Amino acid sequence: MYCQKCRTPVKLDVTVEELNPAAFKLLTDSTTPPQQPSATTSSPRQSRPAYSQDRREDYHRALQDARAPTFKRTIPSSRYSQHGAAGQTRSGSKDNPAMSFVMLTESQVVQTPSHRHEDEQTAKPNNQKRSITSGRTPDDIETTDRLFDILSARTDIDHPICVECTELLVDGMQKRLASTVRERDAYVEFLRKANTEVPSEDERQQALEGLRKAREREGSAFMELEKLEQIKAALDQEMAASDEEARKLDRIEEDFWRERNSFAATLATLLSEKEALNTRYDHDTKQLQRLQRTNIYNDTFCIGHDGYFGTINALRLGRLSNPLVEWAEINAAWGQTCLLLATVAERLGFSFQGYRLNPMGSASTIEKLDYPQSNSTNDPSHPVKPRVTSLELYCTGDLPLGLGFLHRRFDNAMVAFLECLRQLGDYVEHAPAQSTGSATQGLRMPYEIRKDKIHDTSIKLSFNQEESWTKACKYTLTCCKYLLAHASNMSNNPPRRSL
Repeated sequence: MYCQKCRTPVKLDVTVEELNPAAFKLLTDSTTPPQQPSATTSSPRQSRPAYSQDRREDYHRALQDARAPTFKRTIPSSRYSQHGAAGQTRSGSKDNPAMSFVMLTESQVVQTPSHRHEDEQTAKPNNQKRSITSGRTPDDIETTDRLFDILSARTDIDHPICVECTELLVDGMQKRLASTVRERDAYVEFLRKANTEVPSEDERQQALEGLRKAREREGSAFMELEKLEQIKAALDQEMAASDEEARKLDRIEEDFWRERNSFAATLATLLSEKEALNTRYDHDTKQLQRLQRTNIYNDTFCIGHDGYFGTINALRLGRLSNPLVEWAEINAAWGQTCLLLATVAERLGFSFQGYRLNPMGSASTIEKLDYPQSNSTNDPSHPVKPRVTSLELYCTGDLPLGLGFLHRRFDNAMVAFLECLRQLGDYVEHAPAQSTGSATQGLRMPYEIRKDKIHDTSIKLSFNQEESWTKACKYTLTCCKYLLAHASNMSNNPPRRSL
Protein backbone atom coordinates (compact mmCIF):
# COMPACT_ATOMS: atom_id res chain seq x y z
CA MET A 1 0.00 0.00 0.00
CA TYR A 2 1.24 3.49 -0.91
CA CYS A 3 0.73 6.95 0.47
CA GLN A 4 -1.83 8.84 -1.65
CA LYS A 5 0.20 12.07 -1.58
CA CYS A 6 3.88 11.23 -1.92
CA ARG A 7 3.46 7.62 -3.22
CA THR A 8 5.72 6.24 -0.53
CA PRO A 9 5.13 2.62 0.58
CA VAL A 10 3.12 2.55 3.80
CA LYS A 11 3.17 -0.21 6.44
CA LEU A 12 -0.22 -0.53 8.08
CA ASP A 13 -0.65 -1.07 11.80
CA VAL A 14 -1.76 -4.51 13.00
CA THR A 15 -4.93 -3.04 14.46
CA VAL A 16 -5.89 -1.69 11.06
CA GLU A 17 -5.01 -4.85 9.20
CA GLU A 18 -7.09 -7.08 11.48
CA LEU A 19 -10.29 -5.15 12.06
CA ASN A 20 -13.28 -6.88 13.55
CA PRO A 21 -16.80 -5.78 12.54
CA ALA A 22 -17.30 -3.76 15.74
CA ALA A 23 -14.13 -1.72 15.25
CA PHE A 24 -14.97 -1.21 11.59
CA LYS A 25 -18.45 0.08 12.47
CA LEU A 26 -16.99 2.36 15.14
CA LEU A 27 -14.53 3.88 12.69
CA THR A 28 -17.10 4.38 9.93
CA ASP A 29 -19.68 5.85 12.31
CA SER A 30 -17.12 8.31 13.65
CA THR A 31 -16.68 9.75 10.13
CA THR A 32 -20.41 10.16 9.46
CA PRO A 33 -21.28 13.81 8.75
CA PRO A 34 -23.29 15.45 11.55
CA GLN A 35 -27.02 15.91 11.09
CA GLN A 36 -28.15 19.35 10.08
CA PRO A 37 -30.28 21.11 12.62
CA SER A 38 -34.03 21.11 12.11
CA ALA A 39 -35.61 24.04 10.40
CA THR A 40 -37.99 24.57 13.35
CA THR A 41 -35.12 25.08 15.80
CA SER A 42 -33.42 28.30 14.89
CA SER A 43 -30.62 30.13 16.57
CA PRO A 44 -31.61 32.85 18.93
CA ARG A 45 -29.36 35.23 16.93
CA GLN A 46 -31.02 34.29 13.64
CA SER A 47 -33.84 36.69 13.01
CA ARG A 48 -35.04 35.09 9.78
CA PRO A 49 -34.61 31.66 8.06
CA ALA A 50 -31.62 31.14 5.79
CA TYR A 51 -33.86 29.84 3.02
CA SER A 52 -37.50 30.10 2.00
CA GLN A 53 -40.33 27.77 2.99
CA ASP A 54 -40.71 26.35 -0.53
CA ARG A 55 -37.08 25.30 -0.66
CA ARG A 56 -37.34 23.66 2.77
CA GLU A 57 -40.36 21.61 1.72
CA ASP A 58 -38.57 20.49 -1.46
CA TYR A 59 -35.60 19.47 0.66
CA HIS A 60 -37.66 17.33 3.05
CA ARG A 61 -39.47 15.68 0.16
CA ALA A 62 -36.21 14.76 -1.51
CA LEU A 63 -34.79 13.54 1.82
CA GLN A 64 -37.67 11.11 2.33
CA ASP A 65 -37.25 9.61 -1.16
CA ALA A 66 -33.45 9.33 -0.91
CA ARG A 67 -31.67 5.97 -0.98
CA ALA A 68 -28.30 4.95 0.29
CA PRO A 69 -25.59 7.44 -0.79
CA THR A 70 -23.21 6.67 -3.57
CA PHE A 71 -19.63 7.89 -3.29
CA LYS A 72 -17.32 8.52 -6.22
CA ARG A 73 -13.65 9.25 -6.09
CA THR A 74 -10.48 8.74 -8.12
CA ILE A 75 -8.47 5.73 -7.09
CA PRO A 76 -4.77 5.68 -7.98
CA SER A 77 -3.53 2.68 -9.87
CA SER A 78 -0.94 1.83 -7.22
CA ARG A 79 -3.54 0.76 -4.70
CA TYR A 80 -4.95 -1.93 -6.97
CA SER A 81 -1.67 -2.95 -8.50
CA GLN A 82 -1.04 -5.31 -5.58
CA HIS A 83 -4.53 -5.97 -4.16
CA GLY A 84 -7.78 -7.09 -5.67
CA ALA A 85 -11.19 -5.91 -4.45
CA ALA A 86 -13.75 -8.68 -4.20
CA GLY A 87 -17.38 -7.69 -4.41
CA GLN A 88 -16.53 -4.34 -6.19
CA THR A 89 -17.44 -3.36 -9.72
CA ARG A 90 -14.62 -1.53 -11.50
CA SER A 91 -15.57 1.17 -13.97
CA GLY A 92 -12.37 1.05 -15.95
CA SER A 93 -9.47 -1.15 -16.92
CA LYS A 94 -6.25 -1.56 -14.96
CA ASP A 95 -4.33 0.32 -17.57
CA ASN A 96 -6.24 3.57 -16.90
CA PRO A 97 -5.78 4.42 -13.18
CA ALA A 98 -7.55 7.78 -13.62
CA MET A 99 -10.88 5.99 -14.06
CA SER A 100 -13.25 6.16 -11.09
CA PHE A 101 -15.31 3.39 -9.55
CA VAL A 102 -18.47 3.18 -7.46
CA MET A 103 -18.72 1.54 -4.04
CA LEU A 104 -22.04 -0.28 -3.75
CA THR A 105 -23.37 -1.49 -0.40
CA GLU A 106 -25.61 -3.88 -2.22
CA SER A 107 -25.28 -5.27 -5.67
CA GLN A 108 -27.32 -2.98 -7.85
CA VAL A 109 -25.91 -4.24 -11.13
CA VAL A 110 -27.11 -7.66 -12.10
CA GLN A 111 -24.32 -9.53 -13.70
CA THR A 112 -24.73 -12.47 -15.99
CA PRO A 113 -23.61 -15.79 -14.65
CA SER A 114 -20.82 -15.94 -17.16
CA HIS A 115 -19.43 -12.58 -16.04
CA ARG A 116 -19.81 -13.46 -12.36
CA HIS A 117 -18.04 -16.75 -12.89
CA GLU A 118 -15.17 -15.02 -14.72
CA ASP A 119 -14.81 -12.48 -11.92
CA GLU A 120 -14.74 -15.23 -9.30
CA GLN A 121 -12.14 -17.10 -11.30
CA THR A 122 -10.04 -13.97 -11.70
CA ALA A 123 -10.31 -12.87 -8.09
CA LYS A 124 -9.55 -16.27 -6.68
CA PRO A 125 -5.94 -16.58 -7.90
CA ASN A 126 -5.25 -12.99 -6.92
CA ASN A 127 -6.57 -13.51 -3.42
CA GLN A 128 -4.58 -16.65 -3.06
CA LYS A 129 -1.42 -14.89 -4.21
CA ARG A 130 -1.97 -11.93 -1.87
CA SER A 131 -2.67 -14.19 1.10
CA ILE A 132 0.52 -16.04 0.39
CA THR A 133 2.69 -12.93 0.21
CA SER A 134 1.26 -10.87 3.08
CA GLY A 135 -0.27 -13.43 5.36
CA ARG A 136 -3.62 -11.62 5.30
CA THR A 137 -6.89 -13.05 4.31
CA PRO A 138 -8.91 -11.62 1.41
CA ASP A 139 -11.60 -10.52 3.84
CA ASP A 140 -9.09 -8.45 5.81
CA ILE A 141 -7.78 -6.83 2.67
CA GLU A 142 -11.29 -6.06 1.50
CA THR A 143 -12.19 -4.60 4.88
CA THR A 144 -9.10 -2.38 4.93
CA ASP A 145 -9.67 -1.14 1.39
CA ARG A 146 -13.31 -0.46 2.15
CA LEU A 147 -12.36 1.43 5.28
CA PHE A 148 -9.91 3.65 3.37
CA ASP A 149 -12.47 4.23 0.62
CA ILE A 150 -15.12 5.30 3.11
CA LEU A 151 -12.69 7.61 4.89
CA SER A 152 -11.55 9.15 1.59
CA ALA A 153 -15.13 9.64 0.40
CA ARG A 154 -16.32 11.32 3.63
CA THR A 155 -13.31 13.64 4.00
CA ASP A 156 -11.13 15.82 1.81
CA ILE A 157 -8.13 13.56 2.37
CA ASP A 158 -7.20 10.49 0.36
CA HIS A 159 -6.26 7.60 2.61
CA PRO A 160 -3.90 6.09 3.43
CA ILE A 161 -1.17 8.70 4.00
CA CYS A 162 2.24 8.44 5.56
CA VAL A 163 3.45 10.06 8.81
CA GLU A 164 5.27 12.95 7.11
CA CYS A 165 2.27 13.82 4.92
CA THR A 166 0.08 13.55 8.02
CA GLU A 167 2.26 16.07 9.85
CA LEU A 168 2.19 18.45 6.92
CA LEU A 169 -1.56 17.99 6.69
CA VAL A 170 -1.96 18.67 10.40
CA ASP A 171 0.11 21.86 10.10
CA GLY A 172 -2.03 23.06 7.23
CA MET A 173 -5.23 22.26 9.11
CA GLN A 174 -3.94 24.11 12.18
CA LYS A 175 -3.25 27.20 10.09
CA ARG A 176 -6.70 27.00 8.58
CA LEU A 177 -8.13 26.56 12.07
CA ALA A 178 -6.27 29.63 13.33
CA SER A 179 -7.52 31.70 10.36
CA THR A 180 -11.04 30.45 10.90
CA VAL A 181 -10.85 31.26 14.61
CA ARG A 182 -9.73 34.80 13.84
CA GLU A 183 -12.51 35.18 11.34
CA ARG A 184 -15.01 33.82 13.90
CA ASP A 185 -13.74 36.26 16.54
CA ALA A 186 -14.13 39.13 14.06
CA TYR A 187 -17.71 38.11 13.34
CA VAL A 188 -18.44 37.75 17.06
CA GLU A 189 -16.99 41.20 17.74
CA PHE A 190 -19.01 42.71 14.94
CA LEU A 191 -22.17 41.03 16.23
CA ARG A 192 -21.46 42.33 19.72
CA LYS A 193 -21.04 45.86 18.44
CA ALA A 194 -24.18 45.55 16.35
CA ASN A 195 -26.14 44.36 19.40
CA THR A 196 -24.77 47.14 21.59
CA GLU A 197 -25.50 49.79 18.97
CA VAL A 198 -29.18 49.01 18.55
CA PRO A 199 -30.95 52.39 18.22
CA SER A 200 -33.54 53.52 20.78
CA GLU A 201 -37.05 54.71 20.02
CA ASP A 202 -36.01 58.37 20.07
CA GLU A 203 -33.17 57.64 17.72
CA ARG A 204 -35.52 55.77 15.43
CA GLN A 205 -37.92 58.72 15.46
CA GLN A 206 -35.09 61.10 14.74
CA ALA A 207 -33.91 58.84 11.91
CA LEU A 208 -37.45 58.69 10.49
CA GLU A 209 -37.74 62.46 10.76
CA GLY A 210 -34.39 62.84 9.03
CA LEU A 211 -35.57 60.38 6.39
CA ARG A 212 -38.77 62.38 5.86
CA LYS A 213 -36.81 65.61 5.53
CA ALA A 214 -34.37 63.91 3.19
CA ARG A 215 -37.28 62.72 1.06
CA GLU A 216 -38.72 66.22 1.07
CA ARG A 217 -35.37 67.60 0.01
CA GLU A 218 -35.19 64.85 -2.58
CA GLY A 219 -38.59 65.87 -3.94
CA SER A 220 -37.63 69.53 -4.06
CA ALA A 221 -34.33 68.53 -5.64
CA PHE A 222 -36.22 66.48 -8.24
CA MET A 223 -38.48 69.47 -8.96
CA GLU A 224 -35.45 71.71 -9.27
CA LEU A 225 -33.81 69.07 -11.42
CA GLU A 226 -36.83 69.04 -13.73
CA LYS A 227 -36.69 72.82 -14.01
CA LEU A 228 -32.99 72.63 -14.72
CA GLU A 229 -33.62 69.95 -17.33
CA GLN A 230 -36.20 72.22 -18.98
CA ILE A 231 -33.72 75.07 -18.90
CA LYS A 232 -31.07 72.71 -20.28
CA ALA A 233 -33.41 71.65 -23.09
CA ALA A 234 -34.04 75.31 -23.93
CA LEU A 235 -30.32 76.00 -23.80
CA ASP A 236 -29.68 72.97 -26.01
CA GLN A 237 -32.13 74.37 -28.55
CA GLU A 238 -30.45 77.75 -28.36
CA MET A 239 -27.05 76.08 -28.72
CA ALA A 240 -28.31 74.12 -31.73
CA ALA A 241 -29.61 77.34 -33.29
CA SER A 242 -26.33 79.07 -32.43
CA ASP A 243 -24.36 76.17 -33.95
CA GLU A 244 -26.42 76.38 -37.13
CA GLU A 245 -25.89 80.14 -37.27
CA ALA A 246 -22.19 79.61 -36.58
CA ARG A 247 -22.01 77.11 -39.44
CA LYS A 248 -23.72 79.63 -41.73
CA LEU A 249 -21.30 82.31 -40.61
CA ASP A 250 -18.43 79.89 -41.20
CA ARG A 251 -19.67 79.28 -44.72
CA ILE A 252 -20.09 83.01 -45.29
CA GLU A 253 -16.61 83.60 -43.88
CA GLU A 254 -15.19 80.85 -46.06
CA ASP A 255 -16.84 82.40 -49.13
CA PHE A 256 -15.55 85.81 -48.08
CA TRP A 257 -12.01 84.61 -47.65
CA ARG A 258 -12.21 82.72 -50.95
CA GLU A 259 -13.38 85.89 -52.70
CA ARG A 260 -10.81 87.91 -50.79
CA ASN A 261 -8.01 85.55 -51.85
CA SER A 262 -9.25 85.67 -55.43
CA PHE A 263 -9.38 89.47 -55.24
CA ALA A 264 -5.91 89.56 -53.67
CA ALA A 265 -4.58 87.33 -56.44
CA THR A 266 -6.23 89.53 -59.09
CA LEU A 267 -4.95 92.66 -57.36
CA ALA A 268 -1.44 91.20 -57.17
CA THR A 269 -1.62 90.39 -60.89
CA LEU A 270 -2.85 93.90 -61.70
CA LEU A 271 -0.19 95.46 -59.48
CA SER A 272 2.43 93.34 -61.19
CA GLU A 273 1.13 94.44 -64.57
CA LYS A 274 1.04 98.03 -63.34
CA GLU A 275 4.63 97.79 -62.15
CA ALA A 276 5.61 96.27 -65.46
CA LEU A 277 3.80 99.06 -67.31
CA ASN A 278 5.37 101.71 -65.09
CA THR A 279 8.77 100.16 -65.70
CA ARG A 280 8.15 100.10 -69.42
CA TYR A 281 6.80 103.65 -69.28
CA ASP A 282 9.89 104.86 -67.41
CA HIS A 283 12.11 103.05 -69.86
CA ASP A 284 10.24 104.45 -72.84
CA THR A 285 10.25 107.93 -71.30
CA LYS A 286 13.96 107.78 -70.76
CA GLN A 287 14.41 106.41 -74.25
CA LEU A 288 12.23 109.23 -75.64
CA GLN A 289 14.18 111.83 -73.72
CA ARG A 290 17.41 110.33 -74.94
CA LEU A 291 16.07 110.30 -78.49
CA GLN A 292 14.79 113.86 -78.09
CA ARG A 293 18.19 114.97 -76.95
CA THR A 294 19.73 113.13 -79.85
CA ASN A 295 20.43 115.37 -82.84
CA ILE A 296 20.70 113.21 -85.88
CA TYR A 297 22.09 116.08 -87.94
CA ASN A 298 24.84 116.75 -85.46
CA ASP A 299 25.57 113.01 -85.22
CA THR A 300 25.63 112.70 -89.00
CA PHE A 301 27.51 115.88 -89.73
CA CYS A 302 29.93 116.67 -86.95
CA ILE A 303 31.45 120.11 -87.76
CA GLY A 304 34.40 121.32 -85.74
CA HIS A 305 37.94 122.56 -86.18
CA ASP A 306 41.40 121.14 -86.03
CA GLY A 307 43.70 124.06 -85.35
CA TYR A 308 43.50 126.37 -88.36
CA PHE A 309 41.39 123.93 -90.40
CA GLY A 310 37.64 123.56 -90.32
CA THR A 311 36.58 119.87 -90.12
CA ILE A 312 33.48 117.92 -91.00
CA ASN A 313 33.31 114.36 -89.70
CA ALA A 314 37.04 114.64 -88.86
CA LEU A 315 37.90 115.54 -92.47
CA ARG A 316 39.96 118.70 -92.84
CA LEU A 317 38.75 121.21 -95.42
CA GLY A 318 41.63 123.41 -96.50
CA ARG A 319 45.25 123.21 -97.48
CA LEU A 320 48.49 124.53 -95.98
CA SER A 321 52.10 123.84 -96.67
CA ASN A 322 52.54 122.60 -93.12
CA PRO A 323 50.76 120.40 -92.32
CA LEU A 324 50.02 119.21 -95.79
CA VAL A 325 46.47 117.91 -96.38
CA GLU A 326 45.94 115.37 -99.16
CA TRP A 327 43.47 116.09 -101.93
CA ALA A 328 41.61 112.86 -101.21
CA GLU A 329 40.74 114.19 -97.74
CA ILE A 330 39.77 117.61 -99.16
CA ASN A 331 37.53 116.00 -101.81
CA ALA A 332 35.85 113.80 -99.14
CA ALA A 333 35.28 116.88 -96.94
CA TRP A 334 33.63 118.74 -99.85
CA GLY A 335 31.46 115.67 -100.52
CA GLN A 336 30.24 115.68 -96.88
CA THR A 337 29.60 119.44 -97.05
CA CYS A 338 27.57 119.04 -100.24
CA LEU A 339 25.57 116.22 -98.65
CA LEU A 340 24.90 118.43 -95.60
CA LEU A 341 23.59 121.32 -97.69
CA ALA A 342 21.37 118.99 -99.76
CA THR A 343 19.97 117.34 -96.58
CA VAL A 344 19.14 120.66 -94.89
CA ALA A 345 17.46 121.95 -98.06
CA GLU A 346 15.38 118.79 -98.33
CA ARG A 347 14.45 119.03 -94.63
CA LEU A 348 13.33 122.65 -95.04
CA GLY A 349 11.63 121.93 -98.37
CA PHE A 350 13.76 124.39 -100.32
CA SER A 351 14.72 124.13 -103.98
CA PHE A 352 17.77 125.90 -105.33
CA GLN A 353 17.37 128.31 -108.23
CA GLY A 354 19.57 127.43 -111.20
CA TYR A 355 21.55 124.77 -109.40
CA ARG A 356 21.20 121.08 -108.46
CA LEU A 357 23.42 119.38 -105.88
CA ASN A 358 24.68 115.86 -106.55
CA PRO A 359 26.45 114.63 -103.37
CA MET A 360 28.50 111.61 -104.39
CA GLY A 361 31.26 111.45 -101.79
CA SER A 362 34.70 112.39 -103.09
CA ALA A 363 33.29 112.87 -106.61
CA SER A 364 30.38 115.23 -105.86
CA THR A 365 29.19 117.64 -108.52
CA ILE A 366 26.91 120.65 -108.87
CA GLU A 367 24.77 121.00 -111.96
CA LYS A 368 24.20 124.50 -113.27
CA LEU A 369 20.87 124.97 -115.06
CA ASP A 370 20.78 127.63 -117.82
CA TYR A 371 17.32 128.28 -119.31
CA PRO A 372 17.41 129.73 -122.86
CA GLN A 373 16.02 133.26 -123.45
CA SER A 374 13.47 132.48 -126.21
CA ASN A 375 9.96 133.47 -127.13
CA SER A 376 8.56 130.08 -126.29
CA THR A 377 5.19 129.86 -124.61
CA ASN A 378 4.76 128.58 -121.09
CA ASP A 379 2.97 125.43 -122.14
CA PRO A 380 2.92 122.83 -119.34
CA SER A 381 2.75 120.04 -121.86
CA HIS A 382 5.97 121.25 -123.53
CA PRO A 383 8.26 122.44 -120.70
CA VAL A 384 11.50 124.15 -121.58
CA LYS A 385 14.53 122.01 -120.94
CA PRO A 386 17.48 123.89 -119.43
CA ARG A 387 21.06 123.49 -120.46
CA VAL A 388 22.92 121.55 -117.76
CA THR A 389 26.55 122.24 -116.96
CA SER A 390 28.24 119.87 -114.54
CA LEU A 391 30.69 121.50 -112.15
CA GLU A 392 33.13 119.20 -110.38
CA LEU A 393 33.38 119.84 -106.63
CA TYR A 394 36.67 118.03 -106.35
CA CYS A 395 40.24 118.33 -107.58
CA THR A 396 41.66 115.59 -109.70
CA GLY A 397 45.33 115.92 -108.78
CA ASP A 398 48.02 117.60 -106.74
CA LEU A 399 48.42 120.85 -108.71
CA PRO A 400 50.00 124.07 -107.55
CA LEU A 401 47.65 126.76 -106.37
CA GLY A 402 49.28 129.51 -108.38
CA LEU A 403 48.12 128.05 -111.68
CA GLY A 404 44.57 129.38 -111.85
CA PHE A 405 43.57 127.95 -115.19
CA LEU A 406 44.08 124.43 -113.82
CA HIS A 407 41.54 124.98 -111.00
CA ARG A 408 38.87 126.82 -113.01
CA ARG A 409 36.25 123.99 -112.93
CA PHE A 410 36.88 123.38 -109.24
CA ASP A 411 36.62 127.15 -108.53
CA ASN A 412 33.33 127.41 -110.46
CA ALA A 413 31.94 124.48 -108.41
CA MET A 414 32.94 126.15 -105.13
CA VAL A 415 31.41 129.49 -106.27
CA ALA A 416 28.18 127.61 -107.17
CA PHE A 417 28.20 126.00 -103.73
CA LEU A 418 28.49 129.47 -102.09
CA GLU A 419 25.52 130.63 -104.20
CA CYS A 420 23.41 127.69 -103.03
CA LEU A 421 24.49 128.38 -99.45
CA ARG A 422 23.44 132.02 -99.82
CA GLN A 423 20.03 131.12 -101.27
CA LEU A 424 19.30 128.73 -98.40
CA GLY A 425 20.48 131.29 -95.85
CA ASP A 426 18.16 133.95 -97.31
CA TYR A 427 15.28 131.47 -97.20
CA VAL A 428 15.93 130.60 -93.57
CA GLU A 429 16.23 134.28 -92.64
CA HIS A 430 12.82 135.18 -94.14
CA ALA A 431 11.00 131.90 -93.50
CA PRO A 432 9.69 132.68 -89.93
CA ALA A 433 8.16 136.01 -91.00
CA GLN A 434 6.37 134.33 -93.91
CA SER A 435 5.03 131.37 -91.82
CA THR A 436 3.91 133.21 -88.69
CA GLY A 437 3.04 136.58 -90.14
CA SER A 438 5.11 138.46 -87.54
CA ALA A 439 7.94 140.91 -88.03
CA THR A 440 10.41 138.77 -86.13
CA GLN A 441 13.57 138.11 -88.06
CA GLY A 442 14.72 134.51 -88.54
CA LEU A 443 18.17 133.05 -88.46
CA ARG A 444 20.85 135.18 -90.04
CA MET A 445 24.01 133.78 -91.47
CA PRO A 446 27.13 134.62 -89.45
CA TYR A 447 29.07 135.62 -92.55
CA GLU A 448 27.87 137.56 -95.56
CA ILE A 449 28.21 135.92 -98.96
CA ARG A 450 28.72 137.93 -102.14
CA LYS A 451 29.35 136.04 -105.34
CA ASP A 452 32.69 134.22 -104.79
CA LYS A 453 33.50 135.86 -101.46
CA ILE A 454 32.41 134.94 -97.97
CA HIS A 455 33.26 137.49 -95.28
CA ASP A 456 35.40 139.30 -97.86
CA THR A 457 37.47 136.19 -98.49
CA SER A 458 37.39 134.54 -101.93
CA ILE A 459 36.65 130.85 -102.19
CA LYS A 460 38.62 130.47 -105.44
CA LEU A 461 41.97 128.74 -105.60
CA SER A 462 43.21 130.62 -108.66
CA PHE A 463 45.65 133.37 -107.77
CA ASN A 464 44.88 132.91 -104.05
CA GLN A 465 47.02 132.07 -101.09
CA GLU A 466 46.57 128.77 -99.23
CA GLU A 467 45.79 130.53 -95.94
CA SER A 468 43.03 132.67 -97.49
CA TRP A 469 41.40 129.69 -99.22
CA THR A 470 41.56 127.63 -96.01
CA LYS A 471 39.97 130.53 -94.09
CA ALA A 472 37.15 130.80 -96.67
CA CYS A 473 36.53 127.04 -96.35
CA LYS A 474 36.33 127.43 -92.58
CA TYR A 475 33.77 130.26 -92.92
CA THR A 476 31.74 128.06 -95.25
CA LEU A 477 31.62 125.23 -92.70
CA THR A 478 30.57 127.70 -89.99
CA CYS A 479 27.60 128.86 -92.08
CA CYS A 480 26.70 125.23 -92.77
CA LYS A 481 26.71 124.54 -89.03
CA TYR A 482 24.27 127.40 -88.47
CA LEU A 483 21.92 125.97 -91.06
CA LEU A 484 22.32 122.54 -89.48
CA ALA A 485 21.33 123.91 -86.07
CA HIS A 486 18.26 125.57 -87.58
CA ALA A 487 17.22 122.28 -89.21
CA SER A 488 17.63 120.50 -85.88
CA ASN A 489 15.36 123.04 -84.15
CA MET A 490 12.78 122.62 -86.86
CA SER A 491 12.89 118.84 -86.33
CA ASN A 492 12.44 119.05 -82.55
CA ASN A 493 9.72 121.77 -82.67
CA PRO A 494 7.66 121.40 -85.82
CA PRO A 495 5.58 124.47 -86.71
CA ARG A 496 1.88 124.39 -85.83
CA ARG A 497 -0.58 124.40 -88.65
CA SER A 498 -3.51 126.80 -88.45
CA LEU A 499 -6.97 125.37 -88.93
